[in-house]
Amino acid sequence: MITKTELDKLVKKYETTEFIGADPVQFIHTLKDKKDIELLGFISALFAFGSRKVFIEKLNTLYKIMGNEPLNYILNGDFSELKGFNYRFAKTEDVVSILSILKKLYSESKGLGELFEYGYNVDNTIKQTLTTVTDYFYSNTKNITQGFAFMLAQPQKGGAMKRLNMLLRWFVRKSSVDIGIWNFIKPSELLIPLDTHVANVSRKMGLLTRNANDFKSVIELTNNLKQFDPNDPVKYDFAMFGAGIEGLYKD
Repeated sequence: MITKTELDKLVKKYETTEFIGADPVQFIHTLKDKKDIELLGFISALFAFGSRKVFIEKLNTLYKIMGNEPLNYILNGDFSELKGFNYRFAKTEDVVSILSILKKLYSESKGLGELFEYGYNVDNTIKQTLTTVTDYFYSNTKNITQGFAFMLAQPQKGGAMKRLNMLLRWFVRKSSVDIGIWNFIKPSELLIPLDTHVANVSRKMGLLTRNANDFKSVIELTNNLKQFDPNDPVKYDFAMFGAGIEGLYKD
């Protein structure tokens, strides 16, 4: 198994401002209003699958349509401008459906921050937090398409929940990369944003034994990382990502 010293060196190397420019986290660094940031981060996270270059280009297109004012667009925009906008599984109808639910949320409450906090307060676990959030979206649509279900995966299905765990990393941790605007969850409680890339690297490092990239693997890997830093285990996301990109842990 990789040592704490080795892993900490990789964190120091990769958790830098240079990381921001090639990652979807870049978008939330462009705004100052908290609600705009929450909306921008949430939408960015939902689109963070497939080719990084391609989905960042798609997000740039979407934000131009929004006039770089997410909250104003959600509340007052003409969603017909999104006709023809799609990305892989996410079709126009899926994007419009999600934005319409966000409009309802922000018209009736303080928005995503309040929804996530409400979910966390149910039993103080990340799984319940994400369950509450996704349940809200499912309960407010009658048209659950393949694209909608893919973008808003449900924790009860057993998946890794990579994108929403990544969102929580952005909003809970405070670092040169993550912005730390939510304080109702401690960094120690976060779960690793597990995708195929991070899973493969973590296995080669001896940090993950399960073969499936599922929620159980998320728990196993996070618990192992807590042995290195119980207060901030998810900081090692950068180390595993960076090491994998540079091919430091090949078969």
